[in-house]
Amino acid sequence: MQNCVTQGKGRVNFPFPYTPYSIQEDFMANLYDVLEAGKVGIFESPTGTGKSLSLICGALSWLRDFEEKKKQEEARLLADEHNGQDKQQQPTSCSMEASNCQGSAGELDWITEFMQKKEEQAMVDRLKEEQIRRKKREDRLENIRHNVQLKYASKRKRLEDDETQRLLQLSKEILSTKLGSDVLEQLDHEEEELILAEYESDEEKKGRQTALLEFLQSSFSFSSQIYYCSRTHSQLAQFVHEVQKSPFGEEIRLVSLGSRQNLCVNEEVRHLGAVQLINDRCVEMQKNKHGKKSEGEESEGKKRRVSRAVCPFYSYEQMQFLRDEVLVKVKDIEQLVALGKETKACPYYGSRYAIPAAQLVVLPYQMLLHESTRCASGIKLKDQVVIIDEAHNLIDTITCIYSAEVRGSQLCCAHSQLLQYMERYRKRLKAKNLMYIKQILYLLERFVSILGGNVNQNPNAQSISQAGTELKSINDFLFQSQIDNINLFKCVCILCKSCFLFMWQLFGFVERYGATNVVKTNKEKQKMAGLQNFLLTLHRGPDKGEFRCRPKMASPLMQIEGFLSALTSANQDGRVILNRQGTVAQSSLKFLLLNPAVHFAKVLKECRAAIIAGGTMQPVSDFREQLLSCAIGADRVVEFSCGHVIPPDNILPIILCSGPSNQQLEFTYQKRDLPQMMDEMGRILGNLCNVVPGGVVCFFPSYEYEKQVYTHWEGTGLLTRLATKKKIFQEPRKANQVEQVLAEYAKCIKRCSQVGGHVTGALLFSVVGGKMSEGINFSDDLGRCVIMVGMPYPNIKSPELQEKMAYRDKTMPRTAGQPPSKMLIENLCMKAVNQSIGRAIRHQKDFASILLVDHRYARPSVFNKLPQWIKERTEIKPTFGLAFAALRKFHHEKKSCYGSEAS
Repeated sequence: MQNCVTQGKGRVNFPFPYTPYSIQEDFMANLYDVLEAGKVGIFESPTGTGKSLSLICGALSWLRDFEEKKKQEEARLLADEHNGQDKQQQPTSCSMEASNCQGSAGELDWITEFMQKKEEQAMVDRLKEEQIRRKKREDRLENIRHNVQLKYASKRKRLEDDETQRLLQLSKEILSTKLGSDVLEQLDHEEEELILAEYESDEEKKGRQTALLEFLQSSFSFSSQIYYCSRTHSQLAQFVHEVQKSPFGEEIRLVSLGSRQNLCVNEEVRHLGAVQLINDRCVEMQKNKHGKKSEGEESEGKKRRVSRAVCPFYSYEQMQFLRDEVLVKVKDIEQLVALGKETKACPYYGSRYAIPAAQLVVLPYQMLLHESTRCASGIKLKDQVVIIDEAHNLIDTITCIYSAEVRGSQLCCAHSQLLQYMERYRKRLKAKNLMYIKQILYLLERFVSILGGNVNQNPNAQSISQAGTELKSINDFLFQSQIDNINLFKCVCILCKSCFLFMWQLFGFVERYGATNVVKTNKEKQKMAGLQNFLLTLHRGPDKGEFRCRPKMASPLMQIEGFLSALTSANQDGRVILNRQGTVAQSSLKFLLLNPAVHFAKVLKECRAAIIAGGTMQPVSDFREQLLSCAIGADRVVEFSCGHVIPPDNILPIILCSGPSNQQLEFTYQKRDLPQMMDEMGRILGNLCNVVPGGVVCFFPSYEYEKQVYTHWEGTGLLTRLATKKKIFQEPRKANQVEQVLAEYAKCIKRCSQVGGHVTGALLFSVVGGKMSEGINFSDDLGRCVIMVGMPYPNIKSPELQEKMAYRDKTMPRTAGQPPSKMLIENLCMKAVNQSIGRAIRHQKDFASILLVDHRYARPSVFNKLPQWIKERTEIKPTFGLAFAALRKFHHEKKSCYGSEAS
């Protein structure tokens, strides 16, 4: 049943699938105001409060009203143009101003008037053209939506094309069996595919792929759009399902974007496995489909024919059909892939061609935040709306996207491959390409040299005399590497333009000549022996006689291109970390981004409005200082935080200052290893397991500390005593084991609640920042109590963190007398805490207790960084007796209210 919520004296009508909570009404109203005013909003809405639906209904209601106002304004301007005579009789405001500016002369500035009329006429012409194109688009989509015969005709044509293709393939196979060919000549012939085509800059030639994108997008003009992004494909799929269930599900034009790995339907390409190999092979197949014949092929004519693989799903006609189908009905990634298989069309490119006509574009973080990926995908943020959901890790995400690391083994491998490639094809490469390859070889040589190695030797055999970590500014690194005279912008541009094709050709070269069964002359064998031996040494372990089988890997040029691109950043915005370990292969070069605001500023300056939303956004000061301060003024930033839908008495957060033996609880790095501190924590757990039903989740600051405490309790016999009340589980380090542990944990709790007995549930030892601290729901009996052991401060001895702290102290003012570096450490700690303790309450009827075990949580600077809905209900207990009494009463009352649900 659809409900309509009206806000602000009948001003805004919010369609909603059910009667919304009051906090949802406030959320939508504030969201609407931020979008209308063109501001940047930081929105916090706890999980379980219907944040996704509030975002959908609030944002799409604004889009509906905005497009209606736009149409009315267009109609008014066109009506004014119709009534041209009336318009000429009345002087415009601009012409009156121009007349007033003439002073005593009082003469009309006819030039200004002429230019104004010309601009007005041009605008009217654009509006007319836009109306025509919009009408065509709407008619086309409406026709597709209701014309079943059109779909059947398209499907029949696809079947006919498949049959034709099958017959052609069969005839080729028959011919190939009858006609023999010289094997060596065929091998030489296939080498044409490995020759790098001449590099052409933007001024010389526009890329065919970009031209195709623009051609297929040109039939649909860009409409007013909302770009919604989240962290994972599963979160995006969940959001799309919410859109489908919303009142806008039938009329909205939504496009889901994803990576080739998620959207590719060509099994031959998918089987490559590695993301980089899939990307490289996809672009190579496009090149084969559209590329012109080389000069050698043209001159030799029919003498020799080069066989080039093309993608059967990369069909203009079928991708146009897929584009239209995507716009007609809302589809998530899985439905898009199924449609691509059915229509024999590429979902990866077909979805991109639908972007201009879409009203809501759903995409992953990286695709929107990474500038080159954004441009390559045809995403235009100018005057559009951007919504970033699950944004609590936004700063870390941007930092990660624009940071880059290359290992010594990758540098040596790339140098060896490139050198062998250049030597083999030196006479057949264009002069420009030869020069560029030599430049890249020199850069690789200098990078290995600064790590203390030599590119001509095995990186696994080269030991580093002085191991350690060294940080340098970008300029210092360039000078020390002796590459300050090289135009890195040009090198990056070359790699960006031809990197995919180049890497695939280089990969094909290594695949072909890395094999031992290739028939070649003695001279060629000598040339290839070095590469083969080098590649073998890279795959050998510490024992040189042991060969380890590894999966097929792509060329490391992509990582190297990312590192070179990072080196073009401003000197103050990043640092280069030289990490020298035992051998050159184990050593690495890493670029660390210190100022993510410079990249996020490009998004904010383009878009009309931006919403940064999440379930837990505290501490908000991080977003203001690290992302927004450089790009926009403080007056343009709006903060909104709503409460939870659960009743106030369904949650009991407690800050525990001392344990059962009255020992002060302070799990600092210096004190947490003390046996008495671990014993005190064990006594707390033992008491809690006696009164808390169902599941108890205990978060530790790190895997190492969790293992240390577990071993200590095992020795003292505490684990045995705990196991009489709760079955004990530990969070695994391997991601592929998490689901199994969670399933067994849930099964144990369910069995205990049904059977009864001495064991009342399960106890899960988890880690802050681990696999279970984000994205996992411990709802209902899975998490009746969440315990946070100590404060999970990051390792301040980390060189990267120290550099970030120094950067903040240098560039930011002190806050409340505290240096910015201290605020950074505290914010990182509390952000991790808030994510972990938010795992328990997931819906309106849920209830749980939260125990923060450390007296430092009671400090005002720390306490104020808890989420508002938790902070306003938190009780500070100086002694364990008071805390235990409150917990026992809380769970006893809930057991009385909810019966078996709380058992």
